[in-house]
Amino acid sequence: MKKYFPITLLSMVFLNIGCRSVRSVNTSSYIHIQKEHRNNKDWKIVWEDYFDTPLLDADKWTKIPQGTSDWNDQMTDKDNRCFDWKDGKLYLIGIKNTDTLTDSRPYLTGGIYTKGKFAFQYGRIEVRARLESSQGAWPAIWMLGMNKAEVGWPANGEIDIMEHLNFDKIIYQTTHSYYTVKLKQKDNPQYYGTVSVDPEEFNTYGLEWYPDKLVYTLNGKATFTYPRIEGVDPSQWPFDQPFYVLIDQQLGGSWVGEVDIEQLPVNMIIDWVKVYQ
Repeated sequence: MKKYFPITLLSMVFLNIGCRSVRSVNTSSYIHIQKEHRNNKDWKIVWEDYFDTPLLDADKWTKIPQGTSDWNDQMTDKDNRCFDWKDGKLYLIGIKNTDTLTDSRPYLTGGIYTKGKFAFQYGRIEVRARLESSQGAWPAIWMLGMNKAEVGWPANGEIDIMEHLNFDKIIYQTTHSYYTVKLKQKDNPQYYGTVSVDPEEFNTYGLEWYPDKLVYTLNGKATFTYPRIEGVDPSQWPFDQPFYVLIDQQLGGSWVGEVDIEQLPVNMIIDWVKVYQ
């Protein structure tokens, strides 16, 4: 169930996070803002899910509904064939749609997000997952700034912890903002990196998020860093506010290409998600 807060409380939250230093933690029941002066402290888990029951925890996640963008125009929150639980793991599944009377789309897919239920500012997130491959498969682990409704995308910021295309043996780790998308500032600093991976094995995809940099990781090792820099347009760093988490088995689109429907189903298998601060 979504929770709503008075405008005065939200205003206080965003006044606090607009500053470079962090003032508080657990500003609301679901927003976790890391305390300041944490540089020499050990990471501690503040939120996690092991998917060890055959139901989606509705206090943590929502199934992603159909949208109009490449990433979500094949999503469904109604067809249970796109979600499964086996051996303590969540399966997000891209399927050939055999019931086009109920839904006319030729293929459907599943995804989950924490929108309105969990968000955090600064810290570390890790997701252990295995990615199956097929033509048109585009699994992703990513985050969006909470203020999207107010400022729109990409001004709210987007952090793509992992994106995998088709049968690639690499993943993409990418930073999006008004600065990179609208102002096309993609080299000052470099806005994305790639790293070799065997997607068919379980890997831990992660991010360490600080007030001055985003450090992308794979299996606990740093792979790519996106720094906050001085002397550029302020839109370069929208990463000083809470973000929520999305995990989805996307299908099709201009980047990944056409879907080979005969190669479906395709699974994105999630073992666990952990967030530390």
